[in-house]
Amino acid sequence: MPHSNIHFSISERKIYLRFLDAAFILIGLYLFDTFFDFQYFDFSNTQILTWMLLLIFYLYFFGEIFEMYNLKVASDIYLTLRSTVITTVFTTLFYVFTPILSPELPQNRIQIAYLFLVILIALSVNRFFYMKLIFSPKFLKNILIIADTEQIENVILNNQNKGTNKIVAYVSNKSLANSTALAYESFETVNLEQMVRTNFINEIIVSSSSLQFITNTLNSQLIELFEKGLMIRSIDSFIEEDTNRISEYQLKQDFYNYFSFSKSHQNNLYLTFRRGFDLFFSLIGILFFLLLIPFVLIGNIIGNRGKLLYKQIRVGKHGKKFIIIKFRTMIANSEKNGAVWARKNDVRITPFGRILRKSRIDEIPQFINVLKNDMSLIGPRPERPEFVEKLEKELPFYAIRHVIKPGLTGWAQVMHPYASTVEDQQKKLMYDLYYIKERNILIDLKIVIKTISTILFFRGT
Repeated sequence: MPHSNIHFSISERKIYLRFLDAAFILIGLYLFDTFFDFQYFDFSNTQILTWMLLLIFYLYFFGEIFEMYNLKVASDIYLTLRSTVITTVFTTLFYVFTPILSPELPQNRIQIAYLFLVILIALSVNRFFYMKLIFSPKFLKNILIIADTEQIENVILNNQNKGTNKIVAYVSNKSLANSTALAYESFETVNLEQMVRTNFINEIIVSSSSLQFITNTLNSQLIELFEKGLMIRSIDSFIEEDTNRISEYQLKQDFYNYFSFSKSHQNNLYLTFRRGFDLFFSLIGILFFLLLIPFVLIGNIIGNRGKLLYKQIRVGKHGKKFIIIKFRTMIANSEKNGAVWARKNDVRITPFGRILRKSRIDEIPQFINVLKNDMSLIGPRPERPEFVEKLEKELPFYAIRHVIKPGLTGWAQVMHPYASTVEDQQKKLMYDLYYIKERNILIDLKIVIKTISTILFFRGT
């Protein structure tokens, strides 16, 4: 069904950024090589293809780590500048000092500065065009929602500041308060085709839990629009794509109608790879742990007096309990009145303990748990039995987290780090269930990269 406005989806925006980042850099280097005395990156060299591929690899790798392809970052001038500069620095350094695959180090070191400047300027120009053109409201996807008012309000709240979709109209049982900017029609009187044309709608999202409001007439109109090529899908699908977590509306009695375990849970090749991955990095992590002990010990003496290590019972796979090991970050007797969730700016955390938490150094002893097979590098964070008992009573399907081994890091940790209330725990549960549903090597790689970003930007709890 034709519409007069053009829009770019989330995936299209990310492809735009990645493709044109590489294109602008290579074009910039070619022009610099053509018009200036730039001997380092010589396009007439027979190895030029290898050089270009290596440069693009480093660009994408460090771009992911420093969040250049996070659309929220890409829409903010300050965050974009920060990510662009840091990515350029690391891309240049690693590229220059990669033996054999990159050009030989030039005798005139100013050539390296030229490489840095060309990359930085090319990336900055592309990001400028993105903000002025692609990020423009003209290229947002216009959304029409068909649902009850409560669901519509939640979707609008979740969609704020996303920069990819624009909710412009809704069909519901009653009008929303403070929503005069949105076009509204009731379930009984709506003419969907006219509403779609008037508001240049690109997509309709329909609630799967408001079926009592969808009359035969309304359903017939939806089918006609679907036949004409308009995209129509459920709110659950929309929320999952928009937030990278499952929809809270799925946490009901018909949960298993929507939720299925990833096939990776039964893929022996994937599971064997994951265990080998865990063993390899746990050995490296334990070595790093041993090297850190003297430094953490000194920091403990100065600003965190007490025991070096802290042991605690946690709940693992299939509900089996195990003892987790961490560098201690809290004052002595911090839970004399009972178990309490750690929260942002927790007064029980010592000054040195705060550094350990922000940098995630306090988690490094858990590589011992990974080696013992109590944990994996990636999975839902293990909780304490007291909290698990409480959460299983208050949150449906919380126990599903225990179908896989808990992890040193996980999707919920990198997407929603703070959880000091039951409501926060429900959000983290939706991220954990999304990971269990989608579990594969690609999302594992994303978690590793996001964890590195969390450490480098000191976003630990």
